[in-house]
Amino acid sequence: MQNVNLFEHQESRVRSYCRTFPVVFSKSKDSQLFDENDKSYIDFLSGAGALNYGHNNDVIKNAVIEYLESDGILMSLDLHTKAKRDFLHVFQNNILDPRDLHYKIQFTSPTGTSVIESAVKLARKFTKRENIICFTNAFHGMTGVSLSLTGSNHHRQNHAYSQVSRFPFEGYLGNETDSIAYYRKLLTDPSSGIDLPAAVIVETIQAEGGLNVASVKWLQELRRMTEELGILLIIDDIQAGCGRSGAFFSFERASIKPDLVCLSKSIGGIGMPFAILLIDDKLDIWSPAEDNGTFRGNNLAFVAATSMIKHYWGDTKFEVRLKEFSEYITQRLDNIVHKYPLLLVQRKGIGFMQGIQFREPAVAEYVVNQCFAAGLVIERCGPIDEVLKLMPALTISKELLDRGIDIVESTLKKLVIQTPSQIEIADC
Repeated sequence: MQNVNLFEHQESRVRSYCRTFPVVFSKSKDSQLFDENDKSYIDFLSGAGALNYGHNNDVIKNAVIEYLESDGILMSLDLHTKAKRDFLHVFQNNILDPRDLHYKIQFTSPTGTSVIESAVKLARKFTKRENIICFTNAFHGMTGVSLSLTGSNHHRQNHAYSQVSRFPFEGYLGNETDSIAYYRKLLTDPSSGIDLPAAVIVETIQAEGGLNVASVKWLQELRRMTEELGILLIIDDIQAGCGRSGAFFSFERASIKPDLVCLSKSIGGIGMPFAILLIDDKLDIWSPAEDNGTFRGNNLAFVAATSMIKHYWGDTKFEVRLKEFSEYITQRLDNIVHKYPLLLVQRKGIGFMQGIQFREPAVAEYVVNQCFAAGLVIERCGPIDEVLKLMPALTISKELLDRGIDIVESTLKKLVIQTPSQIEIADC
């Protein structure tokens, strides 16, 4: 075990990931991390979704280095800069126009929770209504309003910071329940106790909530209902966006057009802090400086994002690769679930955010620890951390992808001792 005493002595107890992966990392490249002893680890965490294009991606890194060496503007508040203009041009031409999306772009403070706060603030200003509809098992961030929208009471600590109403996500009450009809009843009945909201906010794939995937039908009906009732639809694409779902936006598969879209994490290209709010033209009613932040002008992030979009989203080749690899991940995980039915419930998720649900969270925890010992960084998610969550870089090689999944499967194989009459789980 490496010496981590300094971190334990000087850092707050609030630290989390480092408790699961207690080594000192010193280098990273593509889909691998290296500790101080030069041991390599395959990375299926990817900065919690902030490193969709891998560690130190050469294409993006070289663009950033070139910009730094040219003495380009680094910090600019919201002043006009060449780096920002280049990003706006490339994002419009390569992302918005091909999808027939018409949005203004707001640069918010560079975190996911910041862009959520801005989206909700604007929805309330535009509609002059206070209530926000959110969903069970949602995760939207760690600041006031964002925490109110988040399901986990471990994060919320039972505090309410904002007026919200929480509805059951698709399938939460069972597959036989018509959840849209239930929402509509509550929102149209003046005695339901649910105030007509300013907006509905939803993750189309609940990443932290357990890789729960909203169906195309449900998303389309939700969009139809919000339009009919004059409610804005906010899509939180902070973790599921920028290619993670298999398309640039996670809502593309449903052919819907949200009113507001929140992006952060991998929009920064190479791990640069960056967040943007996409705003339907008619909603852009901000007064100057009414919503701002000191670090909304992260020019290194503009450069990294521009390079990422030009290289990977200039044509359809990358998206075709994502589809092929996504299908392969699905196939591998389905096979694993089929092999170990007494340990596993089901495969969950889509695209490059898939996982396997364990019957016992303690077993999932044991598997994470054993995978790390074998050289794989992978985390859990879900209400009780019962889902092993695969989040490899979108650029990962087939060889490393296979090696990572092989480690998971090998760990399960070692864990289970089969006899003709039973399966005994090794002491964990």
